[in-house]
Amino acid sequence: MNVELIQYTPDPEKVIAAAARLCYSPDPVPELMEKLDEEKVANFVQKLRAMGHLSPFEHISFQFSIDGVSRALSHQLVRHRIASYSQRSQRYVKEEGFDFVTPPTIHRNPQALERFENIMATLQEEYQALLAMVPAEDARYILPNACTTSLMATFNARSLMNFFEHRTCMRAQWEIRILAEKMLELVRGVAPNVFGQAGPTCVTQGICHEGAMSCGRIKALKKEKGKDDPNL
Repeated sequence: MNVELIQYTPDPEKVIAAAARLCYSPDPVPELMEKLDEEKVANFVQKLRAMGHLSPFEHISFQFSIDGVSRALSHQLVRHRIASYSQRSQRYVKEEGFDFVTPPTIHRNPQALERFENIMATLQEEYQALLAMVPAEDARYILPNACTTSLMATFNARSLMNFFEHRTCMRAQWEIRILAEKMLELVRGVAPNVFGQAGPTCVTQGICHEGAMSCGRIKALKKEKGKDDPNL
């Protein structure tokens, strides 16, 4: 998996602060931005987050290049609908000798791994045979979810925070959780006051929405803070 932050809104945190200040000022945005120094921006962004006043965060966006992930992951990713996606098409790009992602549970099990790799080899062979008979758009119907793909994804900051809440959670599947963690590391580097506290809700809010399916991390976190709840 390779993830790169290829572009983002310049001075993202200052843009957020200026957008929020605009609501309470007669001055235009350029003048507001001139008056904002680094300390004011940091304090204002943190205050907005604490207040839950997040609409100004929608004014900044981040574009990612994502390569070498499975189609299983991409199906999960596009469920985050307040974002824009472009993906390599299996209709127009032939997947001859396609690469594939092997889940860790399969990789650790020699018998499962042998069977999995044999299936992938068979699918590669049969896909190649079908390409000689039918268009690629029809041959692709036998391609597996494990087949790798490439995407470009663009999120605004508010949507990204929601994405991180769901996909850095231990209940998220391993592959998209790794993706989310890589993306979070990248955006923290350019907007630390926006994303410094981003992550699963058990960490950011002290709440777990998974109920009986919780991984149990919330209990450990509350215990560390002296707030262990035996009924959780």
